[in-house]
Amino acid sequence: MHLSEITHPNQLHGLSIRQLQQIARQIRDKHLQTVAATGGHLGPGLGVVELTLGLYQTLDLDRDKVIWDVGHQAYPHKLITGRYNHFHTLRQKDGVAGYLKRCENKFDHFGAGHASTSISAGLGMALARDMKGENFKVAAIIGDGALTGGMALEAINHAGHLPNTNLLVVLNDNEMSISPNVGAIPRYLNKMRLSPPVQFIKDNFEEQVKQLPFLGDSLTPELERIKEGMKRLAVPKVGAVFEELGFTYMGPVDGHNLEDLIATFKQAHKIPGPVLVHVATTKGKGYEIAEKDKVGYHAQSPFNLTTGKAIPSSTPKPPKYSKVFAHTLVKLAEQNPKIIGITAAMATGTCLDKLQAKLPNQYIDVGIAEQHAVTLAAGLAAEGMRPVADIYSTFLQRGYDQIIHDVCIQKLPVFFCLDRAGIVGDDGPTHQGMYDIAYMRCIPNMVMMAPKDEAELQRMTVTGVNYTKGPIAMRFPRGNGYGVPLMEEGWEPLEIGKGEILRNGDDVLMIGYGSMVNTTLQAAEILSEHGIEATVINARFCKPLDTELMFPLARKIKRVVTLEEGCLMGGFGSAVAEALLDADILVPIKRIGVPDVLVDHAKPDESKAELGLTSPQIAQRILKTFFSNQPSAVV
Repeated sequence: MHLSEITHPNQLHGLSIRQLQQIARQIRDKHLQTVAATGGHLGPGLGVVELTLGLYQTLDLDRDKVIWDVGHQAYPHKLITGRYNHFHTLRQKDGVAGYLKRCENKFDHFGAGHASTSISAGLGMALARDMKGENFKVAAIIGDGALTGGMALEAINHAGHLPNTNLLVVLNDNEMSISPNVGAIPRYLNKMRLSPPVQFIKDNFEEQVKQLPFLGDSLTPELERIKEGMKRLAVPKVGAVFEELGFTYMGPVDGHNLEDLIATFKQAHKIPGPVLVHVATTKGKGYEIAEKDKVGYHAQSPFNLTTGKAIPSSTPKPPKYSKVFAHTLVKLAEQNPKIIGITAAMATGTCLDKLQAKLPNQYIDVGIAEQHAVTLAAGLAAEGMRPVADIYSTFLQRGYDQIIHDVCIQKLPVFFCLDRAGIVGDDGPTHQGMYDIAYMRCIPNMVMMAPKDEAELQRMTVTGVNYTKGPIAMRFPRGNGYGVPLMEEGWEPLEIGKGEILRNGDDVLMIGYGSMVNTTLQAAEILSEHGIEATVINARFCKPLDTELMFPLARKIKRVVTLEEGCLMGGFGSAVAEALLDADILVPIKRIGVPDVLVDHAKPDESKAELGLTSPQIAQRILKTFFSNQPSAVV
């Protein structure tokens, strides 16, 4: 059987080990060829090919439910659930998503792009099954990196107290999340990987005991205790923690041995209550380059399969915002030992690995634990340190209560750096940084800013580190800057709450925030070609707003447009509109940003065009709103 013929995972049933191994090779080939062409997550999926095939061999996917944590590791799942012929569209507009999506395929039982959710979701499904009197298996596959997330431990704690609820948790242990795992739990799991496999009492133990004279058909309480005692003796010391938490522990199992995997999963399905199967895998398995560089090949842009090297861009690109930020922070940290960079398992993504390499004592990786990262930063700030919490916009959502409760209420000087703010492209709805303006600006004591380019990012980094009156946040986009000149030192901080005028005109006031400032200037130039002259403000700060600058211009020009790369509801435009209304400045205002929709995976430029956020589209919208008697802009 060829992989292309598999449209339903139940077609794996009855295949021999040799046939499954052939399917495994085909999955890896298709996986590698596709990601080399389109880009995407590489190492995680390559490492779980046999795990996927072995587990699905023991399940009936017309009834049973499988929940994959995050989705990095689910490409093999996609290839055997009817998406082989469309897999070449991976992460492209209207193509196969990089993560699981319930609306994409009936076998995507639960969507996820953030880590540590699978056990909670799986337990919810198992409880619903039991409440409805149904009978199907539920399996949650979670990586050891995701196990560092507190939510996963909360779910384990809950499930362990439900001995009558059948739930299979498969721990995919490859010693990695994106970067090498940190903390006590990964260290503990590493000991488990080196332990001999658990050998449970054979299923026929009870039958053998029953054959003894005078015992009859059931075990006495004493023999039941002996049975449990023997079982516990069989569990390695390092596996006893999961047993004490209420799980039956099995493993570690070789994650690339199909025979062992199938036998273990079959046995696990027979055990009542929550069961944890510990599977040891190799991230990047089958592609030597990825096996040797597990961090670099977690995800890749298009690359040459033979050499493993990224396909170079046809034109040189300016440095990425993340790199500019990290470089600036390292320079500042060299001069100030109180600066502490904090990341939540995203050292390479945030480029804080540069700080780790240069000043390891001023760098902290907390693992996938954003809540802990925020409150840890609060504790550091309370003792006079200058914590810089560098967390993706979409991931900081997970520490929201801590931002309010532990930082803002106490007015502690934590510097939040929100990487990947705005439209992020190929990763889709789970990773779009759309909501940070709205969810941060409503909190008292918070200062918020966003740079118009990478040079202003440097100045804002200095501003954030120097600000000690309370918390301050800076959002910046994914990708490359504009190529503006950068400084190596001597950056001047910005005055809090002050914007700047970039262009003067009497017909319309355009106020851009962050990554939309450059687009605002381009739209103003297009309007100028149509006889409309705009004043353009770089707001710099969303909170506090520079009302001293904005209010007189709004009164004078009487037409206001706000532009932002974030959700319109509660966003920057709402902040400006509220301020004007509260000041009794009743002028027409047009807010331009992301409407109340989930932005799907596509190239950022494709998403912006679909959302009407390109400069020609913006110019046309302004003409239509305020100057309908003018000729339309050319799109």
